[in-house]
Amino acid sequence: MATALFITTEDIKKFTALNGNVDNDKFVQFIKIAQETHIQGFLGTNLYDKINDDIITDDLVSPYTTLISKYIKPMLIHWAMVEYLPFSAYTIANKGVYKHNSENSDAVSIEELNLLIEKERKIAQSYTQRFLDHICNNSSLYPEYNTNSNGDQFPEKNSHFTGWML
Repeated sequence: MATALFITTEDIKKFTALNGNVDNDKFVQFIKIAQETHIQGFLGTNLYDKINDDIITDDLVSPYTTLISKYIKPMLIHWAMVEYLPFSAYTIANKGVYKHNSENSDAVSIEELNLLIEKERKIAQSYTQRFLDHICNNSSLYPEYNTNSNGDQFPEKNSHFTGWML
C-alpha cells in the first residue's frame, strides 16, 4: 500500500523553528516515521488508511479535510520535529557518521537538545489533545475511528506518554 505524507516539508519549515535552508532530504523521512508511529497510533488503522487512501486518490472531502487541516497537520508537524531533532546534528555517509560543526557557532549540549525535544513534545501533545477532544466529541463524523478489529491498531486515547515504569 502506498503511503501519502499528510504534511509537506514546507509545513515544517513554516510552522517550526527549522531553518528554511535545511535540505528536505535531511528530514522528510522523519515525517513518515512520525506519521506511521504517532499519528497512526492516535487515528487507529481504519481512519488512518481512509485518510491515506483519500489523499492518494484525491478524494478527501469534509469533514476529513477539516480533521487534516485543523488537527492532524499541527500534530504531525511537531511529532516530526520530535523525531528529527535527535538526528539533526548528524550525517550518516559512506565513511561513517559525522557530526556537523561550524567555525562561527557552538554545538548545543545534550541537555539543551533534550530541552528542545521536550518543548516540541509538549507542543505535539497539546495539538494531540485537541485532536482527541475533537474526535471524541464528533466520532459520528468519522465512523472509521471506532471500527478497528482483530489485527488493526486501535486508536490511542491518551496524548501524554510519561515513560516506562520498571
